[in-house]
This record gives sequence, structure tokens and C-alpha cells, in this order.
Amino acid sequence: MSETPQGLQFTALDPVYREDPYPRLREARDVCPVRRDAFFGAVQLMKYADVRGVLTDRTLWRDPMRADDTSLAKRRAMMETDSQPVGPRSILTADDPDHGRVRGLLTPVLYKRFNESRGMVDQVVARRLDALGGRERFDLIAEYAMPIPIEVIAHLLGVDDGRLAEFRAWSEAIIQSFNPGRSPEQTEAMSTGYNAAMDYLRELMTARRAAPRDDLISDLVAIKDAGAEISDDEIRINCLTLLIAGNLTTTDLIGNGVRLFLQHPGELAKLKADPSLIGAAVEEVLRFEPPVDQTGRVASRDMEIGGCPVKATEQLSPSLRAANRDPEVFPEPDVFDITRARAPHVAFGGGAHICLGAPLARIEGQAAFLGLFQRFPDLALVDDAPRWRALPFFRGLERLDVRVR
Repeated sequence: MSETPQGLQFTALDPVYREDPYPRLREARDVCPVRRDAFFGAVQLMKYADVRGVLTDRTLWRDPMRADDTSLAKRRAMMETDSQPVGPRSILTADDPDHGRVRGLLTPVLYKRFNESRGMVDQVVARRLDALGGRERFDLIAEYAMPIPIEVIAHLLGVDDGRLAEFRAWSEAIIQSFNPGRSPEQTEAMSTGYNAAMDYLRELMTARRAAPRDDLISDLVAIKDAGAEISDDEIRINCLTLLIAGNLTTTDLIGNGVRLFLQHPGELAKLKADPSLIGAAVEEVLRFEPPVDQTGRVASRDMEIGGCPVKATEQLSPSLRAANRDPEVFPEPDVFDITRARAPHVAFGGGAHICLGAPLARIEGQAAFLGLFQRFPDLALVDDAPRWRALPFFRGLERLDVRVR
């Protein structure tokens, strides 16, 4: 290519990248796998070995506020801090000691809930499928992929059934926090949704202290009141993070996966013939078309990555999407194969900051795919002109029209 792509050309805001990011990522990985991007003020990493090395290096920082002033991620974080009430950071961007302290308390509580959630997730999926009964055509994103994770997280938290519609509206508004190009109206709705959700979580915590129930909020209030070193505000912000991150990325996991199966009838036939392949199938969806483009770290020292010198406080941007198609790790990386020999993709990140909700996303993906194709074995795409969402750093469909043949 005559000129190396930079900045927004590596995001869904660019129509070429949005339509198909992989040729551009492939060329960047082959030509210059460790590259400085002046627009983002970051060192981008494209090869699996470099990405995995950075993700698992616990000496690096996650908080973009620790980056130098050239980092766009730092400038965005400063803007978000200015627009939201001062309070604790979620574990998504916190560093130790706060990250280790809070995550260490949350992990056993969350994982216990996740392990007990399979029956509940199946029930949510069944309700969504029942609502589609008798339909010859529907938008799979709006009517299936989006409601499932919202309802699952609402049930886990203990959201009252009568508040579910509000809860869904708040969560959809807060997703705009990931959109740097949002309109003033979207920003206002985001702020309103954020404040309403935080207020509601405070109400839930007060109610569960008075009368505990079988839900996550009751669990977290109980460990806090028993002496765990976590504040009410830390509980609220991390529950909200679970909602926001789990909603968007699991919606995209389901939507992207359904499209892949309908595009690859041979792989879908394998799954129908042997439903025990569902675990491997979800992993291949995550590798082949992950919901998240990239993550971030900050160099805590002068170092070298892939032969390229990196200075302390430089922003690092590991490309999860490029790493997951690295032919040095994944033979025939551009082939969707649910019987692929197991290989450790990086769709959930890695290291100390690996996605805390990954086990739940896997459970939801497995239930959603098996349930859908069992209920509608002859499902087909209405057309294959995908409408990808123009949201930077994520890849998901705005709409996916399907029909029952």
C-alpha cells in the first residue's frame, strides 16, 4: 500500500474497516506488526506473541491516566472523569492495589453465581424464543441477541421484574460511553441513564440489607457488611460495569455467531449433528469474529516489544482482532472451523485484567446458539449485506434480518 493506515482507519468509524477489518489488519501485521500511531498516541501491536506478552505482563499498567499526554486514551479518560461524579474506578481500568483488592473479592462471588446460572440462562433464552414463535422473519439483534444478556444480568443482580424495561433503557443509553463521536443528545441520555442506574443500584443495596434475596446484590452487600474491604460505591460501579460490558459484548457474540453459522452451513451441520461441539464452537466464534477490537496497557518502564523500543508511560494498544488471525498461531486463520484444534485466543484479553464476565458470556453464547438452531433448524439470512455498527473498538451488527424457511 502506498500509505500506511493510521488512527481512525483502524476503527469502525472508517467504512472500509467497518465492512471488513481483516485485510487492513493482515497487511499491518505482515508489514509493521509493532507501529506507532500518531493519532492515538499509542504503540499498536498486531502479532499474537507480542499481544499475549503484553496482556500477561503484570508489571504494566491498565489505567490510561498513567499514560503520557500524547495518548488519546488518556485524554478521553480525562473527559469522562470531568463529566461523571468523582468516585472509585471500576476494575476495568484500575491498577493495583485497588484492582487486586476489589477483583479478589468480586471473583469468587461472581463465579459462584455464574456457575449456578445455566438453568436461569436457558429460561431467558426459552422466553425469547417463545416470543418469536410463529414469526416468519425477525431482526435477530433487536429481538434475540440484545435482550438475552440484559435480562440475564438483571436477573443475576436482582432487578425487580417491574423495573426491567427501565433497566434495559438505561443500559442501552450507557453504551454510548464507548462512542467518542456521540451526539449531545446521546451524551445527555448516557448521563441520565448512568445516574438513574447508579441510584437504582443504591436502592437495591438498601433493600437487600433489610431483606436479603437470592441474588448478586445480596451476596455483595453481605461480604461488605461482614468486613470485606470494599465500599458501597465500589460495588455499585463494578455492578454497572458488568452490565455495560456484558450487555454490549455478549450481544455481539450472539449476533456475530449466528451470522457466521448461517454463512457456513457445513459448520452449522456439524453442530446440529453433535451438540457437544458447542463449547468449541463458541471459542471459534470468539476467535474468528470477536466483539472487541483492542485493549490497552501503559508501559510502566522503558522496554522493547518485537524489537521496537518503548518508553515508560507510552500507551500500548494490543489488537485482539489481529492476534486472533495470526497464522503463526492459528493455521488457516481466515477459515471458520468449529472443530479447530484448541488454541488460546485473546478475545477476552488476558492476564490480571482478563474479562471477569467471560464465563457468563460463554454460558450465554452456548445457550443462545443451541436454543436458536434447535427451535428454528431452517433459519436463513434474508440477505448477507451486514449492517455493522459504527462504534469504535467494537464489532457488532446493528441489525440481522433472518427468516424461517
